[in-house]
Amino acid sequence: MGDKGKISTEKRRKLDENIATLGILLVAAAMLAPFANLMSTNFLGVFKWVYAAGAVIYTTARVIGAGDPADSFRLRRLRRLEFWAGMCFIVGGAFWFYNEARFASVVSAGSLAILRETILFSLAGAAIQVIASWMIYSREKKERGDKGDR
Repeated sequence: MGDKGKISTEKRRKLDENIATLGILLVAAAMLAPFANLMSTNFLGVFKWVYAAGAVIYTTARVIGAGDPADSFRLRRLRRLEFWAGMCFIVGGAFWFYNEARFASVVSAGSLAILRETILFSLAGAAIQVIASWMIYSREKKERGDKGDR
């Protein structure tokens, strides 16, 4: 019975990782698309929704995947760090909506004026995600090594 639970936990973790990957890919695609034409803001309305959807999908996957009671306290804490990366993406999406409404009447405002804070929070979220991923990998490797020695 214990093996069955472990297999389902591993499958759930893989599913959570795949969903989070889908979310981060949507965020990345939405961030790259406006740079195709920096002076035109006509198509930003579509990509803000793609960004927002990716941020919500990513954050939801990280919230669901962070609560495995079988993990050590340190590993659970590192997984919660990934949630904060998702919160950076959500705040970046909120700024995208806010700035697009704020700069709607300014004709000379380009994509970079609208995306300034979104880019900042996206980079912060990406940095947190990369650091958390490295630390989680290192911690899992260390815990597997510790269990194997006993």
